[in-house]
Amino acid sequence: MAEIVGGFASSHILMSSNGVEDQANRVVEGMVEIGKRIRSLKPDVILVATNDHMFNESLAMQAPFSIGVADTYTPFGDLGVPQVPRPGHRAFAEELLGHTAGNGFDLAKIEKLNPDHGVSVPMLFADPDNTIPLVPLYLNLIMKPTPTPRRCWDLAREVNRFVTESCTTVERVVVLGAGGLSHWVGERHVGVNEGWDRTLLADFEEGRFEKYVNLTPAEIELASGNGGLEIIHWLFMAGAVGAERSEVLYYEPMVEWMTGMGGIAAVKTAA
Repeated sequence: MAEIVGGFASSHILMSSNGVEDQANRVVEGMVEIGKRIRSLKPDVILVATNDHMFNESLAMQAPFSIGVADTYTPFGDLGVPQVPRPGHRAFAEELLGHTAGNGFDLAKIEKLNPDHGVSVPMLFADPDNTIPLVPLYLNLIMKPTPTPRRCWDLAREVNRFVTESCTTVERVVVLGAGGLSHWVGERHVGVNEGWDRTLLADFEEGRFEKYVNLTPAEIELASGNGGLEIIHWLFMAGAVGAERSEVLYYEPMVEWMTGMGGIAAVKTAA
């Protein structure tokens, strides 16, 4: 048995600070704070729930869920992320893969992967020294049919059961949900739905996760854009951690970045 010692969620892009220096600084400060908190927990592995942006996955294979089992991960390099290899944790990934396969979730296995910004930007802050093993878990929110929030939540709860009841390969796990908040990718609507973002953050602070678990992908997309579907990664984190509520660490409606930028820390349910 092991322990999920912490859970966090954060937007996973960074763009030019020109003209938005103060907002950009607050975003970076929030990401730095998340990184400090993660490292203070001394995890054996960071499980990153995110989506690929068509840099690794393609229309040729459209798995709803997939997991990286590589020994190392060299970033794809988009958004200027340095292409410095990061350690993976094959043993943990393989053990998790086997557990989920036996409990109703068939995850595609990825042996070779160059993570894009969905993984690499938050990991720059979580582990700047490239020393903490990483396992990327992909929820395919790019291709339809999109896994529902409920299905992703159920997978997260299964991950919680695996870690807390049967995991033998590590002792301390941090879950990091990467992406969001509201943004529209490749569509005419360019902007941020600040009202949606702030309502979601307030609901998460009060632990109203089920409100979003019960939404359809179409309902989320209508309110927050196709990129806004990435809040499902935040729900996954909360479900995996067994969060009671969350603490908002930063939020900026970055219209210039076409994204509502935010980050939270999970507050775990008392044992």
